[in-house]
Amino acid sequence: MADDGDDFPLHRAVFENDLQTLSRLLRKHNVAAKDKHGNTALHLAVMLGRKECVQLLLKHDAPVKVKNGLGWTVLAEAVSYGNRPTISSLVRKFRQQSREQMEERRPNLVEALNRINDFYMELKWDFQSWVPLVSRILPSDICKIYKSGANIRLDTTLVDFSDMRWERGDISFIFNGDAKPNESLTVLDNITKVYQKVRYEESEMEIEDEVDLLMSTDILAAQISTKSISFARAQSGWIFREDRKASIPQSGPDSNKNELVAGQYESELYTVHGLMLESRKRREHLSSDDLQKNKAILESFTKGGNFQGFDQNGAPVRRNSLVPPSQKNVTWDEYIKSDVNDYPRLGRDLVYKESSKSFKATIAMSSDFPLSVDMLLNVLEVIAPFKHFSKLRDFITSKLPNGFPVKVEIPILPTVTAKITFQHFEFRDDIPRHLFATPNDYMEDPTSYTRKPQFLLPYDKRQLAARHSRLARRLRRSVQDSSRNASTNQATVIVEVPMLFTLGSIYSTNCLVYLE
Repeated sequence: MADDGDDFPLHRAVFENDLQTLSRLLRKHNVAAKDKHGNTALHLAVMLGRKECVQLLLKHDAPVKVKNGLGWTVLAEAVSYGNRPTISSLVRKFRQQSREQMEERRPNLVEALNRINDFYMELKWDFQSWVPLVSRILPSDICKIYKSGANIRLDTTLVDFSDMRWERGDISFIFNGDAKPNESLTVLDNITKVYQKVRYEESEMEIEDEVDLLMSTDILAAQISTKSISFARAQSGWIFREDRKASIPQSGPDSNKNELVAGQYESELYTVHGLMLESRKRREHLSSDDLQKNKAILESFTKGGNFQGFDQNGAPVRRNSLVPPSQKNVTWDEYIKSDVNDYPRLGRDLVYKESSKSFKATIAMSSDFPLSVDMLLNVLEVIAPFKHFSKLRDFITSKLPNGFPVKVEIPILPTVTAKITFQHFEFRDDIPRHLFATPNDYMEDPTSYTRKPQFLLPYDKRQLAARHSRLARRLRRSVQDSSRNASTNQATVIVEVPMLFTLGSIYSTNCLVYLE
């Protein structure tokens, strides 16, 4: 019977802090096994503060990403407990496992890409606002994507933001599916004619910066819930209501602003109801001083401040381990025989808050779009975890209207709407091979994009925070000048826009890099 604990020998050995027995059992038992509460042995080792058990389990490649029955990862529980060496070890293992999992899926991804005919696509993304001066600052871009065999090239123009303007450039990301992992992604600056090979390596400082960030901020878990989602045809007219339709203009790779290539994607507009953002926040690891500092840091973003402290010598101030939580004296029998997900608290007492927010989005579905949802799913199937992909396929097949989603609009803040449009797509068999090669007259510069944090992976959080604060300061002034009737809450929340769209630009332009 599961209730007497015989089915979970690893968990029991961790609970009883029996390192010798745990070492012996790991030779023949699954290190990733979950107990009735969804906890792995690593979950328990972290929550109970069994540091030696943690290191032994990590040595046997215990999974770090996995969530327990209450939805918390091992790393979240480690941050709650507050032992810095343990958190650092988990961050390193998390990154290692993420790279390994992606490389395991890589052959299937290459095969899936090869099965799809070669194509050229234009993807437009932009942010819009009814606040005039804010709308001038919000970014937009048209990403040009070429696919040939297992190779993908993405061209983008956004480089940096300064003096109330987005700096435009000419940047290309080239993914070569047949190359070695450390040679598969190249970034080109087509103006300065330099290139850099993107390598999945992190410095010790970057690891420790991430640990500081984890230990000094809320533990967050968020997800988009589609349980109650529904689609209704968007309608127009006051008295005589009729379904709305839209035309997505096509533009070719050689078109200009004043010319449209013949043809349009006839689309049906739907309003999306019941889209919920559910978030959970924990802060039992934060002191009252931490909460005050975090509040001050948020305010400093609007005044050009930085979020990381430095000592008098300019070295970053590191967070120390927390005092361990008091022992709960919970026995193994009490834990394993408790009701599912209602076991006694093992680590630090929770300080916990849940919240949810509904969104009303708009989506345009087109049956004329050359790419089908099935083709897209075939690629996603090999890069997404099975559990997540099965949910995605069920959602698309059971709820999504017919056609391909050529345009999506969703509000992210009271005054800001994000819009993504597939404005052009065509299958082509004449895409030049030279687009996926580094030109002979380009020079390699390993530090080129280190100077541009929006293209650096992992990015330098200190430099990125400085950009956020500059953007926030300008946005705040714009909002105050142009929206006198806006409430204080609106003005405050708009200040957070730079964090959202700057990070959005990182992940949208680097979608081939940072898949973990």
